[in-house]
This record gives sequence, structure tokens and C-alpha cells, in this order.
Amino acid sequence: MKPSKPLSSTPRHSLLIVDDDVGFVDAAAEIARQNGFAVTTASTIEQAIGCLEGSQFDLALIDLTLPDGNGMDLLDHVDLAGTQTVLVTGMPTLESALQAVRMPVVDYLVKPLQIERYQELLDDARRRRPVVDAGDTWRDMAGGSSLQTIKEAIRRVAKTDASVLIVGESGTGKELVARALHEESGRPGVMIAVNSGAVPPDLLASQLFGHEKGSFTGAVSRQTGFFEQAHGGTLFLDEITEMPLHLQVHLLRALESKCVRRVGGQVDIPVDVRVVSATNRVPQQAIAEGRLREDLFYRLSEFPLSLPPLRNRPEDIAILATTFLNRLNQRYGTRRAFAAGVMDRLCAHRWPGNIRELRNLVQRGYIMADGNRVDVDFQTQRPREPIAEDAHSITFRIGTTLDEIERRVLLKTLAYHGNNKLKAAEVLGISAKTIYNRLARYGAGDDDAEASNVEPK
Repeated sequence: MKPSKPLSSTPRHSLLIVDDDVGFVDAAAEIARQNGFAVTTASTIEQAIGCLEGSQFDLALIDLTLPDGNGMDLLDHVDLAGTQTVLVTGMPTLESALQAVRMPVVDYLVKPLQIERYQELLDDARRRRPVVDAGDTWRDMAGGSSLQTIKEAIRRVAKTDASVLIVGESGTGKELVARALHEESGRPGVMIAVNSGAVPPDLLASQLFGHEKGSFTGAVSRQTGFFEQAHGGTLFLDEITEMPLHLQVHLLRALESKCVRRVGGQVDIPVDVRVVSATNRVPQQAIAEGRLREDLFYRLSEFPLSLPPLRNRPEDIAILATTFLNRLNQRYGTRRAFAAGVMDRLCAHRWPGNIRELRNLVQRGYIMADGNRVDVDFQTQRPREPIAEDAHSITFRIGTTLDEIERRVLLKTLAYHGNNKLKAAEVLGISAKTIYNRLARYGAGDDDAEASNVEPK
């Protein structure tokens, strides 16, 4: 079965492929592009999380076995109510198949790529759009008075050509606001979103402005950039302060001249693009730190728009949580509800991850629910990342046992003093015999203190 023709020459739908199998990724990406999809790829869970935080996708293909973990772990970060998610594996097992059945995913594909089924998934994702509640939602956003304030600002600026800079912490919904701006603008073109920090710096110029065939190694054909793809529409530049300074100069020139020049090209190409940018940093501080050019800041912020963190809008927590659960119920044909006391715990939380954290928490509670009662577990929200330490310090997570704290302090102190037990005992205020006894209990030899900088698993 041959891939169907693209709906237009400009991608209007998006696909995320998370896989370290280059052959599979190339084949799946090529078919998707022929179907009019913009394709983003990641080879690790860490890379994929960065992509998911910066963009919304219509379809996600996630390999179960990734270099840094199990692909199912990514489901906590995918908006399952808005993104059709497919698990992929080259080594199917009964256990993984049963896990997939329990998860709210649309399919479980076994490699090699099954073209006909893949084509059906692309067609379905292209037809489908995220469910939007009929209640207190607007442009896929929910909330109380704070939403009304944002909504009014968007409607006022959308019909103009003013560039908009959205400032807000990670997870406050900056891309949703950018999409609302585009939809309210009435511009006939599409919105193209790019995370300025997720694209490798040496590729960003080519991604933004395009390139000519042969302009650099690997440029086997002419490629239009995001500016040209967004002609007549909106270009959303997320995390603008992560863009390298030398590229900020080229961006400023493009904004002022309303033209772009492809990498390796000789011709200036006129573009009609409304630019919306966003940052999770304080712009003035980013300028002072040399992360953002001051002249570019003034060009991007003709209309600044600030999004408040969720902890400053507690009246929205219940509205948002209910909306997320309703969408999941509607998507999967269920009637689940929050267990007693859940809403009080949600409202008492400080939400360092803002709306994205709330959505992920509700989604995980939905997935893990036994029956129709949804509970939440805040302990599962934050991954156990390695904590950076140096020779002079040691850091513990909340919940670390006292025995583990004692063990690590002792080994770290021994390592710092070159495994000199007498010196370590003096510093710790204990006897050398105590150190020997502790090491015997830990099963640690004389060389183990040298490895104590590595946190035990």
C-alpha cells in the first residue's frame, strides 16, 4: 500500500518518533512526511521529554526499549487525551503486550514497520483533533478569572501584526497561548512551533531559514525552513533565550527585513510571518546574563504577555484537574472520578511544574486507577535524577533513610581524606573502631571509599 498524498505542501500535522533504531526512524519519518506530517525524532527518553515539553503532537511512536529506560515511562509526559500514542518494539513479549493493553494507547506495533497499519494510524491522527470540553474552556484552555484576563489580551492583539513575547514558568501553557493567538488572528497560513533549545545549534539556522542543496555535508536537497513553512501564518519560537547569540543576529535581520536567506543561498526570500516567542526566564535577567540580545528583545516584545504560575491561581486547580480527567474519560469511554480527599491535596500542592505537572499527575492517576476512583501520588511525579556533588559536599533527597545518610557521609568523608580512617574519625567525632565496624557492616573494603561519589542505585 502506497502512502497517500500530503494534504498540503506545508506540514499541518505533527509526529514524534522516539527510537534509537535509525533504519526504522528513517522509514517511518519518510512515510509520515509524504503524508503531510512534520516529524520530530528523539533517540532517548531524556531527548523525548524535551520535545514533549516544547510541542504538542498528533501522533507519537515510542519504542519500548530505549538506551536510558523503558519507553512506557514516557507516557507520563504525553498528553494522552490529545496525542495518539503507539508503542513499538522489535522484541515483543507477553509481558510488554499485557502492559500495553492496560495503558491508554492506540496500538502496539511489532517491527519491522507494518506499512498498511502505519498508514491507517497516520490517516486517523490526521483526521482527529484533541477533545475540547464544552464547559469552561476556550481554545483548549481552562480556568477562571485568570483565563478571562489572558483571553481578553489574546483577542485584542491577535488581529494585529505585533510580535508577542510570552513569559511564564515551564508548564504554564505558553504554546497553548501561542496557538490561541494564531487561531484568533485569522491568518490563512499554519502555525509552526520550534523549541529553540531542543534543536542542535549547528542545525538551527538550517531549520529556521532553510538550506540549498550542497550547502553543507548532508544537504542532499533543497530544504525550506520554518519561516517559509509558516508564510502567511505564525512562527512560534519557544525558549527564545536558549537560541545562540550569533543566530539571534540573523533572526533580528529576518524580522526587520521580512526576508530570509537560505543557508548557502544568494537570494532574499520575502516572508509574511507573525512571530510569537516565549521564555521561562525573566527577559531582563537573560539580557544581563548575555543570553538574549537587547535589540532582539524589543523587536520580539512589541506586546509582552505574562502567564501566572499555577500556585498563584489556586482557583483554577479544581477546574483544570476536572477538565483533564473529563478529557480522558471522553477519550477512552470511561466514567472515572477523583477519590475522596484528592481535590484537597491537589489544591494544597505548590505545583513547581505548573499546569503540565497537574495534567501529568491526573493522567498517571487515571492510568493506575483500579476501578473508577482516581487517586494521585506526588512521589511519582519527579524522576530520580542524579544529584550533582563535588568533593566538598553531599546532598540527600527527602525520604532518604538515616542508615543510608550515615553510610554515604562516612564513605564520602573517607574519600575526601584519602581513606585515612583516623582523620575521618576525628572529623566525624567518632572512633576509628566505629569506622571499621561500619565498613564491615556495609561490606565495604578499603577501596570502596574511592567510589563513594557515585550514588548507590
